[in-house]
Amino acid sequence: MSEYHQQSSVEVMKVLDVTNQGLSDYDVQRRQEVYGYNELAEGKRTSTVAVFFGQFKDLLVIILLIAAFISFLLGEVESTIVIMIVVILNAILGTVQHVKAEQSLDSLKTLTSPVAKVMRDNRIMEISSEDIVVGDLLYLDAGDYISADGRLLESYNLHINESSLTGESLAVSKSTTPIKEEHVTLGDKKNMVFTGSFVTNGRGTVIVTAIGMETEIGKIANLLDTAKEKKTPLQVSLDHFGEKLALGITIICLAIFTIDLFRGRELVDSFMFAVSLAVAAIPEALSSIITIVLAFGTQKMAKENAIIRKLYAVESLGSVSVICSDKTGTLTENKMSVQHVYVDQKVIPYDQLHVENVIEKKLLLKALLCNDALERDHKEIGDPTEIALVKLGKQYNLDELIVRDHYPRVAEIPFDSDRKLMTTVNQFNQQSIMITKGAVDVLLPRILKVETSKGIFAITEEHRKRIEEINRDFSMNGLRVLAIAYKEVKKNLTIDVKIERDLIFVGLIAMMDPPRKESKAAVESCINAGIKPVMITGDHKITATAIAKQIGLVNEPSEVIEGYEIEGLTDQQLQEKVQDVSVYARVTPEHKIRIVKAWQEKGHVVAMTGDGVNDGPALKQADIGVAMGITGTEVAKDASSMILTDDNFSTIVKAISNGRSMYTNIKNAIQFLLSGNAGAIFAVLYATVLGLPVPFAPVHLLFINLLTDSLPAIAIGLEPHNKNTMKDKPRDIHTPLLNKTFTTQVVLEGLLIAISTIIAFRMGLSTGDTLTASTMAFATLCLSRLVHGFNSRSRESIFTIGVFTNKYTWFAFLIGFLCLHLVLFVPSLTGVFEVASLNGVQLGYIYILSFMPFLINQWYKVLFVRRK
Repeated sequence: MSEYHQQSSVEVMKVLDVTNQGLSDYDVQRRQEVYGYNELAEGKRTSTVAVFFGQFKDLLVIILLIAAFISFLLGEVESTIVIMIVVILNAILGTVQHVKAEQSLDSLKTLTSPVAKVMRDNRIMEISSEDIVVGDLLYLDAGDYISADGRLLESYNLHINESSLTGESLAVSKSTTPIKEEHVTLGDKKNMVFTGSFVTNGRGTVIVTAIGMETEIGKIANLLDTAKEKKTPLQVSLDHFGEKLALGITIICLAIFTIDLFRGRELVDSFMFAVSLAVAAIPEALSSIITIVLAFGTQKMAKENAIIRKLYAVESLGSVSVICSDKTGTLTENKMSVQHVYVDQKVIPYDQLHVENVIEKKLLLKALLCNDALERDHKEIGDPTEIALVKLGKQYNLDELIVRDHYPRVAEIPFDSDRKLMTTVNQFNQQSIMITKGAVDVLLPRILKVETSKGIFAITEEHRKRIEEINRDFSMNGLRVLAIAYKEVKKNLTIDVKIERDLIFVGLIAMMDPPRKESKAAVESCINAGIKPVMITGDHKITATAIAKQIGLVNEPSEVIEGYEIEGLTDQQLQEKVQDVSVYARVTPEHKIRIVKAWQEKGHVVAMTGDGVNDGPALKQADIGVAMGITGTEVAKDASSMILTDDNFSTIVKAISNGRSMYTNIKNAIQFLLSGNAGAIFAVLYATVLGLPVPFAPVHLLFINLLTDSLPAIAIGLEPHNKNTMKDKPRDIHTPLLNKTFTTQVVLEGLLIAISTIIAFRMGLSTGDTLTASTMAFATLCLSRLVHGFNSRSRESIFTIGVFTNKYTWFAFLIGFLCLHLVLFVPSLTGVFEVASLNGVQLGYIYILSFMPFLINQWYKVLFVRRK
């Protein structure tokens, strides 16, 4: 059976068994039993409690819990409390983010109108939108939100804004004419209406063909409910990192435990020492440090018009290799604007008109008079194309209200989608002038004469060909073209559509939603950074191509395809094709998800922008969903990871730059933590293998973990962004955090710190006092890690990036330096932290040994790293 859009009104009513009197109460009851209520079904939701406890399944969190338990066994209650606070806080944050994300379906429900006007038992009544059934006759007026999908039976200048479903910015003119084609995109079904859209003009009657989950918005709800949120690359890396770290620590601790037993040490002592070493090795503060760094990053990005809804999305931005962007409002200004006019037989840019020229001024005046739009106090009222004409007039100091007051309207024929024309009659002194504007192909056959600066002449075939040629050129460049003509009519003449003929041609006005000024530079920046920018829009192919060419997105026609072409491709074929396509036009929500998935299957991290209900599933499927803050629906915002407060594509590029820098900073912070911990482990291994006394007391390890770990690591995470970050290609998300290069650097830096610590320890042992040896080892390890914080800021030398460019590293160093010396020299603290009194010579050796790893690292970076 043919689809509803292919059938005539009579056929649809016959298929659905409905008469002009509407449904009876019995019919309604029977149909509700079959189709159910007009509401969106909810999928099974995980309880908030289950979501909260689910946050503890992460391996890194499990390691932290083990560390807390071990600390408790060692009697380190303070350490246990700190770790548990961090873990619980992270779980609460994760739960809040999950609950917010699940509000998407609730937002979808709010789009349906609470009441609807229907015909039942030959009587028009208002009912709750939930009670609409298939077959109901629905009455629509301007301002109504549409509560169900349906086929138009009557249309009186009906215009419907479907942007939240199709992405097309302009209201769609509706008609009742059957559409012969079987496969028609949503935006081209001009005889259908859809839930969630709203009536901007006119009125109509609709027979309901689908309700609830069977509507187009219901299908989107299904997609949104099934679309899976992916883990960010950092989360994946940390999962792998946690697995390897747990395995490594377990092996080392078991080895030391075995060696101690073999050397004859007591079982309990051997076990407790191995456990204390595990506490030293596990970077308890890692999760909280990452959270703090990401939180600081989100604050910075919020000031740059990007609000991050999910912390880990910040880092994921830095891995983005594909940006799938909507056109309207993101790459463009989302406002129709006149670009060119054709008047007096020449094409003139919109900003080069001369009102002193009679013909040019005549065109402007007539464009304002045959027009219903207004602009007052920065508020725009009316059709976007007419608003564009009003703005053009204001550019030449022609106020629409003053002009209309001076040349009052005495009659009109409103715009009609079938006629594609609008006509007004205005009083010009003692004359009545009829002005008609509309589509060129409709108006041109009605033209009898042409007006130029030389006079009014009968239109010739040459004139017609020239007008058609200009119209074609404008249209091929994605411009929407209006023709304007006029003629003098008798006063008090009753006008109708029959007199819209024998007109005098004045000119053409071409307009479009122009690209944002910064879009071209942003696209170029993406390409230079190895990021593929892709436009996905519900607009027509010609319009999309024209914008894409202007911003440098496409060079060849083959880079542009339409939604119907995607339907003919298998998933495998689409994966092979996506790399060669830069623009997708006339797409559906299903197409968007398929495009995102195709890129993801090829191993790319995908950012997807959107503002409408139709974008929700793709935003959720993408690695980074980016919603529009100004024009975006609540559905889009709830499904997204990031919201742009300025709806600007260039803001995404800035966010990616921030994300790249943030990942580098987090990686450097992790490297700092692990290399410092490795230094402690190597020092303990050295003492254990040689049968020397234990170099650190448990309280030393607690002090090191809580003070010399956390503050410098946070400071490294706040390192200013590198200006060259967007010159690099996106990092490979499959490269693990603990790769060969990273591990080698951690081991080498840890060895340098360990060597300094061991030398200090041996110096202390030479005095014959174990406590002095332990104190010197503890102080050297603490101070060398604090100094190592400067070293870990960048792979480049500190002299290249600037000694004082990161004030936080200085704060962290000074706080740690002060606290260490308080422990060493305040009598009330020396006993608590089990340290001996040191003389000036011993303190001098500690300073020198602590700076040695830093100096060696800097020497290497100056000589070798800068040459890369």
